[in-house]
Amino acid sequence: MTASESPSLRAFSPKELARVESVAKTAALLFDKAGYHETSLKDISNAASLSKGAIYYYFSNKHEILLYILNNYMDLLLNGLEEELTQFPDSLSKLKHILSRHMATFSSHAASARILLKYAHNLPAGDLAGINRKQKQYAQILAEILAENAGHRLDKKQIKACSYIVFGMYNSIIYWHRPDGPLPLSELTEICCELFLNGWKSFIAKNAKTAS
Repeated sequence: MTASESPSLRAFSPKELARVESVAKTAALLFDKAGYHETSLKDISNAASLSKGAIYYYFSNKHEILLYILNNYMDLLLNGLEEELTQFPDSLSKLKHILSRHMATFSSHAASARILLKYAHNLPAGDLAGINRKQKQYAQILAEILAENAGHRLDKKQIKACSYIVFGMYNSIIYWHRPDGPLPLSELTEICCELFLNGWKSFIAKNAKTAS
């Protein structure tokens, strides 16, 4: 996270940064369980075993905590992704990697992922714009892989629609899948990937000839 995105422009020590992370993690769990509007700073301070004054030392308000959580989550999705993709020899292996990586990231940070989907709109307009830019950057990476895999035979609006359909399908899983449930994440990832790829191949075959 850059200095402009952090809770304060002042530099935090490693110990303070650990405290910031602890507050954000606690808040994420509360926002996810009780709701963003229903969770107060007092609730967060109690759960984090800190005074409200200590919370205010790191965050000016609840919006700053929400922004910190969402920036961290988007950075988890984005950081290092493009470098990782250069290690794969073809678009299909890149596609499988980003889908598997996406599943693993939001499964291990499910609270933050759900908060992004449900509460991002509560941010002030300027802060929300920053989160939206990261989301568009992430979607564009997938769109470029899809375009490459389709041999650039589909038009941009089809590629864009498919990229958002993919994320919609995968993101819905965080509302029902449980890591300790009967279906392991690895098996669920394989099922989702196979379902998408089979449909994707069929879509290309049907639409590529007429694409502009």
